[in-house]
Amino acid sequence: MLKVIMTLLLGSLSLFASSASTTEIPDLTMTWVGFATLLIFVVGYYFVAAEEKYAIDKAKPALFIGTFMFMLVALYYSLNGLDMDLVHTQAQHLILEIAEIFFFLFVAMTYIESLLHMGVFDTLKYNLISKGYTYRKLFWVTGILAFFISPIADNLTTALILSTVLITIEKTRKDFLVPGAINIVVAANAGGAWSPFGDITTLMAWTAGKGEFTDFLFLFPASFLGFFVTAFLLSRFVPNIVPEFDASKEKAPKMAEGAKVVMFLGVFTIACAVLAHQVLHLPAMWGMMFGLALLKVYSYKLKLKYGIDHFNIFHSMSKIENNTLLFFFGILAAVGALYFVGWLGLAAVVYNPDVLGPTWSNIGVGFLSALIDNVPVMSAILKANPDMGLDQWMLVTMTAGIGGSLISFGSAAGVGVMGKLPGIYTFSSHMKYAWTVLVGYFVSLAVWYIQYEILGFYHIG
Repeated sequence: MLKVIMTLLLGSLSLFASSASTTEIPDLTMTWVGFATLLIFVVGYYFVAAEEKYAIDKAKPALFIGTFMFMLVALYYSLNGLDMDLVHTQAQHLILEIAEIFFFLFVAMTYIESLLHMGVFDTLKYNLISKGYTYRKLFWVTGILAFFISPIADNLTTALILSTVLITIEKTRKDFLVPGAINIVVAANAGGAWSPFGDITTLMAWTAGKGEFTDFLFLFPASFLGFFVTAFLLSRFVPNIVPEFDASKEKAPKMAEGAKVVMFLGVFTIACAVLAHQVLHLPAMWGMMFGLALLKVYSYKLKLKYGIDHFNIFHSMSKIENNTLLFFFGILAAVGALYFVGWLGLAAVVYNPDVLGPTWSNIGVGFLSALIDNVPVMSAILKANPDMGLDQWMLVTMTAGIGGSLISFGSAAGVGVMGKLPGIYTFSSHMKYAWTVLVGYFVSLAVWYIQYEILGFYHIG
């Protein structure tokens, strides 16, 4: 799910490509372990989706199926005398790639908790509410901010930041929080779809040479209009009343000393992540960890000046949603097992013109990414490398990105918001309004078709 997340699963499948180049991975789909892994995945995902019904957090089933599926595959290899080194290599590469994602998210969450501790979001909340904005206007403000921040930051980080703002504005009214949360998820995913830096799927397509940097910018009309339509429909369910707030009776919050520096370091950390990946050819996580190092150094300076209680970075780390991180670990491991067995490789067959063909297959990718996760789906497509033009590669980039919004846990952004609004933004609460997201999805498809297939406007030069 890290749809996850800017650098959500860049490796979980690309790693397989590298190792499979020297050793052929046997197809186990029609074996007992193939059917077992598929069944375990489906049952596990059911319990993830039914989190609210069974009062079990999503990390538990995800972690169970992710570890168990790989152990079953290893057992099958052992019983049948297959190459155990291949299992070891695949698992080793997978854990390295998951670690990249894990630490990327760890740093992003640390910065968010630090800003929360230093009163940044309380100040933003006060500034928004004190202006007399209604819940509906606040709904639009947070959504638009998410759409335009996501291309720079990434969809997961953006969703985490804006959902934090949302919950600080209002903690109980579900008629505001649920549509607002869905709006942020949709906006973050849509905003990330038209930038190579906005989502791991766009980053993967860009680095694979499926389009130039400017080619992705042409997806802006389809992404924006799809988001706008969904936001408009959702806004009808948001009360058009002013929150109960009297600025004259409320003490204006004040950001702690050093908060602006921490904000700057957060932006600089994201820039370091982009620089690390694009220029230095290091994992994006490396830039994030460098940013964490800078934050720790600055926290030491604040400790010397104001005392340890002013800003304790370890306190911020302790507030991180560990369940979200463990959920990603489990799901990415499970998806990696599905690929290793051979199930995801079957997706390439549908691109044959005699089956569905590129257009309908790419439209279907949006629905598939909502169920599985957009990153492994995109990785499988890139690995299969179907013969498609630039228009189709941009279509699959867009559908893989925005399709994750159809289900609450279909993207890294959605999973992150579920962690920020537990018991409020859930699978069932999302599905109540899922039709609005579906309408926006089809609007994006319609805009893409007009722009790319009818007008032919999608490339410079």
